[in-house]
Amino acid sequence: MTRKRLIAALSALGIVIAAALTTAAVVNRGDTRSTDDSPLLAAAATTTTKVRTPPTHQTTTTFDLKKLPHPFPPPADPYAPGPVIQIGTIEIPKIGLIHAVYEGITLTVIDHGPGHWPGSALPCQAGNAVFPGHRVTHSHPFLNLDLLSLGDQIVFHMPGRDCVYKVTSTQIVQPSALFVTDPTRSPTVTLIACHPKHSAAQRIVVKAILAADIKRPT
Repeated sequence: MTRKRLIAALSALGIVIAAALTTAAVVNRGDTRSTDDSPLLAAAATTTTKVRTPPTHQTTTTFDLKKLPHPFPPPADPYAPGPVIQIGTIEIPKIGLIHAVYEGITLTVIDHGPGHWPGSALPCQAGNAVFPGHRVTHSHPFLNLDLLSLGDQIVFHMPGRDCVYKVTSTQIVQPSALFVTDPTRSPTVTLIACHPKHSAAQRIVVKAILAADIKRPT
């Protein structure tokens, strides 16, 4: 092979390698976008039935549970556009949080603040009021959920009422743990965020029970 042909061949090989590296970088950025600090839950295909089946000993309360608000399935497209509508404010004195909350759990809503899971109970209602929120991105409202202890207050300021909850538990679960959104006969609230910080590998879930429903002028 002549010197001129050798140089041409090496140049062509360099172009092919550069193109391959560029394609890999684009693919990796896309993968990161789909998992970066998303607090959403989605049942794994192999565990959905097992997770969602109620315990057999609850047969006497099945009718009551059916009458309670049930959360809608997770959005098929987490990035689907939609309206951003504020429904109230969350306050957690222990961690100095006061933040607007919105209706909906697509990331286009949660990027503005914690979102109310459609179909789940609203604050002060019987049932489970579910609110996923960001931990380290955007306004990171749930950054310090891990600092909450039993009995700490979570207050929702809603139109005409203040809903005061007290923390009952904190748990770390897998992203497929949809059971944490299940209805409860008592008025409860469930806060969900990514865990650990700067990772979407798991979810931190804080649960609380209603301690006071305080009416106030609108």
